[in-house]
Amino acid sequence: MQIKSRNLYLIPYALWIILCVVAPIAMIVYYSFFDIEGNFTVANYGKFFDPVYLKMAVSSFWYAFLITFFCLIIAYPTAYLLTKTKHKQLWLLLIILPTWINLLLKAYAFIGLFGTYGAANSMLKWLGIGTQQILFTDFSFIFVSVYIFIPFLILPIFNSLEELNPALIDASRDLGASSWTTLRRVIFPLTLDGVKSGCQAVFIPALSLFMITRLIAGNRVITLGTAIEQHFLVTQDWGMGSTIAVFLIIAMAIIMILTGKRKGGVSDAGKRKMV
Repeated sequence: MQIKSRNLYLIPYALWIILCVVAPIAMIVYYSFFDIEGNFTVANYGKFFDPVYLKMAVSSFWYAFLITFFCLIIAYPTAYLLTKTKHKQLWLLLIILPTWINLLLKAYAFIGLFGTYGAANSMLKWLGIGTQQILFTDFSFIFVSVYIFIPFLILPIFNSLEELNPALIDASRDLGASSWTTLRRVIFPLTLDGVKSGCQAVFIPALSLFMITRLIAGNRVITLGTAIEQHFLVTQDWGMGSTIAVFLIIAMAIIMILTGKRKGGVSDAGKRKMV
């Protein structure tokens, strides 16, 4: 009876997986085999390897890498300092708070800040630099993307640092290791799972950005997410849009597998070294 009751609790979860994960993916795969006129074809998959789409794919991965990289070099020191400060939960709340604001509202706010008569250009004029073209540039796109995604990298790193056994750090210092050596050889390897989880949470959605590329970067940044939007909303070529989405799903699955937690991984190895 207990086993049957447990199975009943799994029904809502199974329904959610089927309706919100399996069914949409199945529909995307299904539509990818039809052309713009509704005829069955596999030409969409061959078309994806045209130079235009390959260039978009390379551009998507490059910008996703840059966004994740800049998020990481800011998030790790921030998370580390948070663990050392008083009222850490309050500071963490202030970091999380912007994620509660609608993405579209944040994008329009940055349009105002980076515009010709925005606060950023006003500051540059006050400094004597003069008005600059900030909006619709690679800089503005990466800056806004990093601002939006960085809380999703700080949180898992912060949790990993909080779960770290302080005795391991004390042992490293007792053995004569400097603060930098302790961070590099002990703290970072033992929090690598949090880093991987955070990088997944940033890289995967950054790979398919389309709204920020339009509003903040204009037409300077063209990614696969932008191409999907165009095919579904402008050209009405759902087949090609679905084909690009299939390749994005495959890429995301590969990234999750490569960065997933493995049994006997870095954390266990780091603990064995300390012992």
